[in-house]
Amino acid sequence: MRIIMIDLNEQTRLLGQVAPALAALRKEIEEVKASEVPKPLRQIGPIALRAHDLAMQCTRQAILLSTSQFAVMKDGRESLALLVEATSQVSFAATLCTFAIKRHTDVPLHWGADETPTASRSRLTEACEELAGAATIFRRQSHRLSYRLASAGARRKDEQLIVQAMIDAAPTPAPAKGSEATQSQDPAAPSAPPVARRTLR
Repeated sequence: MRIIMIDLNEQTRLLGQVAPALAALRKEIEEVKASEVPKPLRQIGPIALRAHDLAMQCTRQAILLSTSQFAVMKDGRESLALLVEATSQVSFAATLCTFAIKRHTDVPLHWGADETPTASRSRLTEACEELAGAATIFRRQSHRLSYRLASAGARRKDEQLIVQAMIDAAPTPAPAKGSEATQSQDPAAPSAPPVARRTLR
């Protein structure tokens, strides 16, 4: 795998911004839950969109990290797996918000729909739980990466791992074309014995 060197300080900053953004979304969801949700599409729709946008942002960052030196640093693969898990939680929370809209707006369309905001609130509660779990992972991973960049010992260890990974990823040079032919035409090479010719009588 070819390793792309990126600015991990910038990636640390971006990771650190995710948890506060998730906390802000949770606060908005809690405010909606406290109401009667009279206009679910207008109240929950913008939250669902922001959650989807955040999930896309986190997905792009995870893809970038997976092809960078981050992946070969100490516990890099485990950290990537956790970030992907957290990203899926954000995406699922956005979907739950959409379900919360649907459950409450189904009333005029389908028989048996919940005419109270109870069903919407249950979905919003689940969304808050997913966002809380994702925020914890992003906060920890941001702190972990910040520590490894700040610690001289951790940096040396990671640099060794990165260099070794780059050596392992380097393509093996193919043998030069015509080398066998050149070797067979080498004047120093022993020549084959002459073939005896039969004389026709």
